[in-house]
Amino acid sequence: MLEEILAGGAAALGISLPENAPRLYRAYYTALTEANRQFNLTAIEGEDQAARLHFLDSLAVLRWEKLAGKNVIDVGTGGGIPGLALKIAEPALQLTLLDATEKKTAFLASLSEKLGLPCVCLTGRAEELGHESAWRETYDIAVARAVAETRILAEICLPFVKVGGKLLALKSADTDGELKAAESTVKALGGVIAAIHDYTLPGTDIPRRIAVIEKTAPTLEKYPRRWAAIQKRPL
Repeated sequence: MLEEILAGGAAALGISLPENAPRLYRAYYTALTEANRQFNLTAIEGEDQAARLHFLDSLAVLRWEKLAGKNVIDVGTGGGIPGLALKIAEPALQLTLLDATEKKTAFLASLSEKLGLPCVCLTGRAEELGHESAWRETYDIAVARAVAETRILAEICLPFVKVGGKLLALKSADTDGELKAAESTVKALGGVIAAIHDYTLPGTDIPRRIAVIEKTAPTLEKYPRRWAAIQKRPL
């Protein structure tokens, strides 16, 4: 079932998958299901939901963005969504998976090795690592899904993105007010909301959205702030 849903959904999105993608998504789903019994990675269960709500929702990025050869960081990756799902479809991207929970990054490090999809698995808090020279303003693309509202997301993600790069925020469709409220925040961090792509998940009536935030200027050194300040007083 999973393979058929992915094939049909990818075609509906106008995306071509590599020949080995069905096998890799099957292995990913199996590993995710097994790991979920030990620690909480996802509330989504079953092949149908995983194929549509995890994998196809991740793949929708490729409808608008070419990631081959790009240096991509997935902030708050959890079980590897959307980053690892994108890496299967576009193995030429350079991927860093960032999460604050060591169990999750250890799982992803092991899984990426088994899948033959090398990536960097980074354990730490985004608002702290965003100040380190090894990571700050070094990425072409940051992606994030189901992490935080846009004002908070922009502050923890944009410091990783180089000038000329992008933050791709995977959102629900009912976020007009949230994105409007984030415009001044994004500007203060050196970015601009450049595009909003709306779509419906193939095989469902679920509306989804990708907000594209372009990095137009360096982020001031004082950002990101400490997590308590980010939450209590969003920019």
